[in-house]
Amino acid sequence: AEGLADPIGFLIICCVVLIGDMNRGVVFPIMWPLVQELGGDAVWLGYAVGAFSFGRIIASPTLGKWSIEFGYSKTLVGSTTTMLIACLMFAQVYRVNSLYYLLFTQIMLGVGSATLGVTRAFVAEITATRQRTVYIALLTAVQYGGFTVTPLFGALLMYALQDNRYELGFIVIDQYSAAAYFMALLSAATLAVLMTKFQNRNRTKPTKRKASSRTSERDELADRTMFCGITVYDAALLGCMLLNVSTKGSIGSFETLGISFAQSHFNLEPETAGMIVSVNGMIGVIALLSMGQLGKYFTDIQMIVGGMTVCAVGIISFSALQSVEDGADNATWKYFLGIFMIYGVGYPIGHTAVIGLFSKIVGRRAQGTLQGWFASAGSLARILFPIMSGYIAQFDDITTVFKVLFGILALSNFFVAVSSPTLTALST
Repeated sequence: AEGLADPIGFLIICCVVLIGDMNRGVVFPIMWPLVQELGGDAVWLGYAVGAFSFGRIIASPTLGKWSIEFGYSKTLVGSTTTMLIACLMFAQVYRVNSLYYLLFTQIMLGVGSATLGVTRAFVAEITATRQRTVYIALLTAVQYGGFTVTPLFGALLMYALQDNRYELGFIVIDQYSAAAYFMALLSAATLAVLMTKFQNRNRTKPTKRKASSRTSERDELADRTMFCGITVYDAALLGCMLLNVSTKGSIGSFETLGISFAQSHFNLEPETAGMIVSVNGMIGVIALLSMGQLGKYFTDIQMIVGGMTVCAVGIISFSALQSVEDGADNATWKYFLGIFMIYGVGYPIGHTAVIGLFSKIVGRRAQGTLQGWFASAGSLARILFPIMSGYIAQFDDITTVFKVLFGILALSNFFVAVSSPTLTALST
């Protein structure tokens, strides 16, 4: 593959990323019914979704640091082992019948899948700068497919086992545990591949070369101190992390409220809503696979602004809808169209361009730790936004959440537009 130093390693990394976010996607259709069965409400749902990201945020920087100190292989084997154990723990949630145990297992799943910084750093190391956004997009397509396409599997398992329960010794398979056992099998298979096929890579210092005039100008700009006392380079990294927060947070809110919103405003069953999200997730994967072609016509900045604009329009389209309880008869196509704009076009393109921009700004510096912090920023958003959304939906109205998210994305777009010249200079 052009610009790719380790094709086999890249494929294995894609497997690690896939199962990491499948742990979020497969349980998407069952999380709200499970929380209700355990006696929880929308607030508890927000905590349950946020707990997964809490696990990621506490583990991502450490795993990023370990990838530099101990290498990628040991780091990924350790995290995948943790994920396998966590899947087996999640399978017991319904039997334990405790919301606190659900939160604990979600945290453990988050810790086991907190490898986004590690995997992105690996891809940054094995790709040429000119091709980096393309391969980051492919990696993101796999990740995106993990949490948007795989709700289809969760919906099918829930439909097939809705009124059935099977006992195999101490293993009980029902609509709430089947998904977890399914993910445990995939985690075990990935762990076996990592231990037998993955070639370890340790961070090596790049050889010093004479800087070109263009590089010198970029370094001079990066080292310039701003009025707030930090360098332009640090400000750009912070800005990219905030963009990560706004985009990840928006999708995290829909991950929290998507099923309950489909029920309350469109009278859709969880299985049907999960199917709609999965179909649009597939469209989003196609959009991500087209990033290489889009990159020929648009810059990262343009794709960020365009993606977030489409996502914001999709979100605000839901804000004027009345609930079924209030007598509304909202057509299903409105739900499909809004989800299409968010999951099919806006988020995948805009967020992937943010990741590519961040990696380019970091450049040839060691990316493991910085990518870990970048991933943690996204995980922080997936904690705060779901909890915020749960409280707003519980004590005000779910449509108010959409107005708040629209405002955040509009503000983010304003930041990108104002900072465009600086971000472009630092990323080229």
